[in-house]
Amino acid sequence: MSFNHLINSISPLVAQAEGAPPGMGMNFIVLILLFAGMWFLIIAPQRKKQKEHDALVKALKSGDSVVTSGGIYGSVINVKSDRIILKIAENTKIELAKNAVATVIRKEDASDSSKAAKDK
Repeated sequence: MSFNHLINSISPLVAQAEGAPPGMGMNFIVLILLFAGMWFLIIAPQRKKQKEHDALVKALKSGDSVVTSGGIYGSVINVKSDRIILKIAENTKIELAKNAVATVIRKEDASDSSKAAKDK
């Protein structure tokens, strides 16, 4: 049995098995459900996280201890409209974009970690 013979014998069976395509309404509903799922699983949590980060950056003030997105620890010395000056070591200051701040280290967080270290 040759390959052509096999294809020719299967083709009518495949043509008969194909039904009418589903209506456009069903495809549209599936597309909307897919988009809604993507929104709730990906986009909405990311927007919430971005709003929290924007609030954190807006609340920066001189004296805050921060960690940058590059992993640099330091203390904020001066806050400008879109930049901060960060003291990372004695006589070492760098100027960064405010958005480079990843987290603010709270004083109570630092005291909690020092208490935990003393307990061990």
